[in-house]
Amino acid sequence: MGDCIYPFLHLAASTNDHRYTDAAVLLYRWMERTVSQEDGSWLNEPKKGAWKGTTVFSAIALAEALKHHGALLDAPLKQEMTARLKKSGDFIYNNFTIDYGNINYPITATYCLSLLGELLGEKRFREKGKELAHKAMSFITPKDKLLSGEGGPYYSKSPKGCLSVDLGYNVEESLPSLVLYAKLTNDEAVLQSVRELLSAHLAFMLPDGGWDNSWGTRNYKWTYWGSRTSDGCQPAYALMADSVPEFYKAALVNTQLLQTCTHDGLLHGGPHYFSHKAPVSLHHTFCHIKALATILDHGIPTPPRTFAKVTLPREQAYGSKYFEDIQTGLIAVGKFRGTVTAYDRDYKDFKGGHASGGALSMLWHEKAGIILAASMNEYQLYEAGNMQQDTDPLSICLTPRIALEEEGKIYMNIQDFGARMAIDDKDGEVTVLTSASLVDKDQQGPASGDIACTTTWRFSKDKITLRFKHNAPEQQGVRIIIPLISPATEEFRIIKPELAEISRMDLKVRVKADKPLNLLPMTGKRVFNYVPGLEAIPFYSNAGELEIVISIG
Repeated sequence: MGDCIYPFLHLAASTNDHRYTDAAVLLYRWMERTVSQEDGSWLNEPKKGAWKGTTVFSAIALAEALKHHGALLDAPLKQEMTARLKKSGDFIYNNFTIDYGNINYPITATYCLSLLGELLGEKRFREKGKELAHKAMSFITPKDKLLSGEGGPYYSKSPKGCLSVDLGYNVEESLPSLVLYAKLTNDEAVLQSVRELLSAHLAFMLPDGGWDNSWGTRNYKWTYWGSRTSDGCQPAYALMADSVPEFYKAALVNTQLLQTCTHDGLLHGGPHYFSHKAPVSLHHTFCHIKALATILDHGIPTPPRTFAKVTLPREQAYGSKYFEDIQTGLIAVGKFRGTVTAYDRDYKDFKGGHASGGALSMLWHEKAGIILAASMNEYQLYEAGNMQQDTDPLSICLTPRIALEEEGKIYMNIQDFGARMAIDDKDGEVTVLTSASLVDKDQQGPASGDIACTTTWRFSKDKITLRFKHNAPEQQGVRIIIPLISPATEEFRIIKPELAEISRMDLKVRVKADKPLNLLPMTGKRVFNYVPGLEAIPFYSNAGELEIVISIG
């Protein structure tokens, strides 16, 4: 939270309100008293043995504060802070390599060391910053030009040829740092590469500014607008918008989404936190105000004269695009946008995280917004200090799926890393066919015997057709579960067992099945999942085969 020193001083300068200066000084004193270490690092949490890598973010925040607003501080304090920065720079210089932590750490160090080198006159800092930046270029995936390295093993591929990629950390942390490094040092080679990286990642932004990280290795931190403890995409996209108007629009619509998720001055961790009355984490707010202060101090490029001709990639109805490096397809037919994934890369030793198995991990509509969305397969506090406890015994995974609970274990098609997925794009329709097995998070089938299943997702201009099928006997208790995303503020009615309707603004979202649908129990009006912060109506069926048609009218 010490990163708030920077936005506090920015606000002090822009408002002439001394309380913000006082807050920055008090926070610095708290950091030095509570988490500062002799080796120059700051601990991530105020407890022994906590992670020290986040020193790189605190050092950037303190350096930006001194660079842009140091005149607000008295000379002895400014001198003290500068000396403390030198100690943190030494820690980063001595400890950070390209293999330190996940890729976001050495990449963030490229900007941190270059900034400290400029501020402190340390040539060796600048040299190491450049060295790390150029080594990071080898982490661009071969086919899709995405940034890898969010998880390990760093250098070896999965059985399907995938490396570790996480959209949230890339667009909100690593790419902004590369942009800031390249602009500070005038490194044209890195600047050209980062421009291509920004374009590649922009394929996953939804037209409302949401980042579709339904498939990423670290999606346990996914919030619809980004990632739970990173800083924001604005320093990447806004600061590179002088030559690419789509980047400006991306930064703008994401900032507008942050605004819609902000209540009483605090950024909530997803679109439905407020309607579900979920507790709010301050972490989202202090990270993202730091990112916004960064673009204000660095200078936002002039916006395009008109946005009429500026379109984001997913605003275009292009049919389908397949990303081989992450085994994920994007669908754009009519007003529908979808994501399907068979990505087979866990985050380190963490299992039961992101959806796979050919899951329909996102279904979005131009007017209706989010209709279906993945969550973690199993909500687990992999980083307990950076995630929120789920105390609702009735909360569930939000990903549409086929599932079996047997002897205390859950087996699902969306966990099958060996699933086969094919995308057929012709005649204005896109069909995704998947064959998978029900497996647990260790990729093992149930003791009672293997269960095969298939799913078919058909995207048409006016409707989406979902077909589920499995070969388990009825008495085994396999369920087809379809949580329809809907905040508690919306009215919905079950017209008959096979037909339900949700009222959304001036639209109707209709769900029509060929067999009766049931509802799983809920605490209140909806189930809720912290990843990515959405509420849903949990429909299910015990049938061995089910077809559902979703239409908007």
